[in-house]
Amino acid sequence: MSVMLPESSLNRRRFLTAVLAGSAALAFGDLAFPRAARAAAGGGPFTLPPLPYADNALSPSISANTIGFHYGKHHQGYVNNLNQLVAGTPLADQSLEAVIKASVGAVDKTAIFNNAAQVWNHTFYWNSLRPKGGGKPTGALAELIEKSFGGFDQFKTEFAKAATSQFGSGWAWLVKDGDKLAVTKTGNADTPIVHGLKPLLTIDVWEHAYYLDYQNRRADYVAAVLDKLINWDFAAQNLAT
Repeated sequence: MSVMLPESSLNRRRFLTAVLAGSAALAFGDLAFPRAARAAAGGGPFTLPPLPYADNALSPSISANTIGFHYGKHHQGYVNNLNQLVAGTPLADQSLEAVIKASVGAVDKTAIFNNAAQVWNHTFYWNSLRPKGGGKPTGALAELIEKSFGGFDQFKTEFAKAATSQFGSGWAWLVKDGDKLAVTKTGNADTPIVHGLKPLLTIDVWEHAYYLDYQNRRADYVAAVLDKLINWDFAAQNLAT
């Protein structure tokens, strides 16, 4: 269950100041999010990475109100929970990806896995989006989509189907599996990085990702993301590294 934060936690200016002061790091080259330095105010080894755009930059497809709750409360809540769970354990000195891989499938570490994976998944999701996104990829990524799916339209249909058909909470992913691309979906906090797959893009289909804007119309949210927000530059970067 996510920790609900006071409204002051949504003050992005103060948050960015804390992140900069703490020298938070985020690396996509190996799809790992290294352990960030402690925030200036303290509170644990992991910190919330900054959004790569302003709170209202994805509007009207995703509103600033949704970003405020989704990023400022849910994502921050997972970070807070994780810091509490790893405090005083060897995992507090590990990277986020190392914590995920060390806790997956361990009955006594289920809460650690759920919160660590949700921190990772959400950070990856924010970077899978960009203002004025959508359209079609180019270059090597476009060629591999053509080879793997038979064309961009076929990929888009398959990706949208995965996102809309995921029962309950979860994620739809474009991943690299060996020498080809594939679409997959995961439930709750599950993530492709523990299944030997390399994520390129994701869409969050937990209800908190879209319900304030779309209510029960998940398909409309997925279509808006694919048509107007998906970040093909991010996917291409992940493919190349």
